[in-house]
Amino acid sequence: MFHELEKREIEFYINKPFADFIQQFFALKGKFFAYDESKEIKEPVNFLLSIGGDGTLLDTITSVGDSKLPIVGLNTGRLGFLAYNSEDGIVEMLDNLQGGNYKLQRRSLLQVEIEGQGFGKHNFALNELTVHKKDSSSMVTIQTYINGECLNAYWSDGLIIATPTGSTAYSLSCGGPIVLPGSKNFVINPIAPHNLTARPVVVPDDVEIKLTVEGREPEFLATLDSRTITIRNETEMIVTKAPFYINLVQFSNQSFLNTIRKKMHWGNDIRNW
Repeated sequence: MFHELEKREIEFYINKPFADFIQQFFALKGKFFAYDESKEIKEPVNFLLSIGGDGTLLDTITSVGDSKLPIVGLNTGRLGFLAYNSEDGIVEMLDNLQGGNYKLQRRSLLQVEIEGQGFGKHNFALNELTVHKKDSSSMVTIQTYINGECLNAYWSDGLIIATPTGSTAYSLSCGGPIVLPGSKNFVINPIAPHNLTARPVVVPDDVEIKLTVEGREPEFLATLDSRTITIRNETEMIVTKAPFYINLVQFSNQSFLNTIRKKMHWGNDIRNW
């Protein structure tokens, strides 16, 4: 890919730790600038290219924020629900980007306000908010309200509030539904609930979800995508839809339905493997 960028005389910025790592194997050439923090990037940028898996792409969200900068995912990981593009399609990917042969898919985010503490300016997530027990094997009780009305007191290991994008992540592994991007919903999904009638609930994303956690231990964990903090019991958390969205670049041969069929092997008879 870097050889292609050099050959096409494309100017690019590259994260300095990553640049130092790959220059152990080959020399970076062409028009590029290595940066430590995204605020060092002064010139206009057309795309952000994430090289790795879905977790790597999630890490870029804090750099992009509300800028609406389009993100292109190059998958060198495993599943690749968000990082659509494969390593053997780099030339075609760059051709499409330079030729304008793509569309932007808007992905909604959630944000959380935490009483007295929180995630600072990075209080948003593309996938999910997860609250989880910390040090004990005992369960926690998560009081959950929607627009001020009680939904449930979940007695479980934790609770997931997932966006449509996050419906194919942690929530899916906990038995949650797959929600198509653009559905304008949240999924509220308990983790290992003791009450077997506590099932995932799909709610509109224009509601306010309030959570408070109680348990034998004085603290619990709260995670936004890959960022985790420790919070004291009975701290109030307010979850709403973020006021901005993320743009993912999608080419003509790509779609969400095609991705889930491919990644989950739907329609394939495993007896033929």
